Amino acid sequence: MQTLDPVSAAASGGLTSPAVARNTAAILAVLQAHLPARGRVLEIAAGSGEHAVAFARGLPGLQWTPSDPSPEARASITAWRDAAALPNLAAPLALDASDPLSWPPDGAVNGPPFEAVVCINMIHISPWAATEGLMSGAARMLRHPGGLLCLYGPYREADVPLAPSNAAFDESLKARDPDWGLRALEDVVGVARAAGLVLTLRTAMPANNLCLLFRRVQVASR
Repeated sequence: MQTLDPVSAAASGGLTSPAVARNTAAILAVLQAHLPARGRVLEIAAGSGEHAVAFARGLPGLQWTPSDPSPEARASITAWRDAAALPNLAAPLALDASDPLSWPPDGAVNGPPFEAVVCINMIHISPWAATEGLMSGAARMLRHPGGLLCLYGPYREADVPLAPSNAAFDESLKARDPDWGLRALEDVVGVARAAGLVLTLRTAMPANNLCLLFRRVQVASR
């Protein structure tokens, strides 16, 4: 699964992405408004790790755990984490959203549950199985009703004309891999609902992106 946008090396030894520089402040503002003051957050497909550092710094009461299936990405996350030296930023996990066995064990016996799961710019640069795995995995991690899943990225919406820049982006993604591309929002909402996650907020973001907030409404029976 691809998790890194075009990147270059940074002084920290990690990788840096122009996209991260453009969207971090806007995403952080949404997280600050909707995440709890305390608890644990799991970030899926954390990429270069720049978001993880910015969010851990901007949300000091939360314990932030980044993850990524790519060794290159995890090395970059580790470099940014070491440079930042933030007490609430954990080492990255080797987690592939589409692989249930790579997710952290769930259940109270394995530690406190996560209050939130965050996933930025993954759904359109991964096979559909990764979205299905994201929803089922997030539902397992968010064991408390009201637990939050936050998604960020571009989507197709019924009755909303696709911006020319997003249409061109979609074509470029499919040219790179036919399993990639902008997903229909209704399809994403449907697979989330099937996992027990309900869309509660759609927020328009800069550059024709959306921030989507889902809440856990049903705790899986044991």
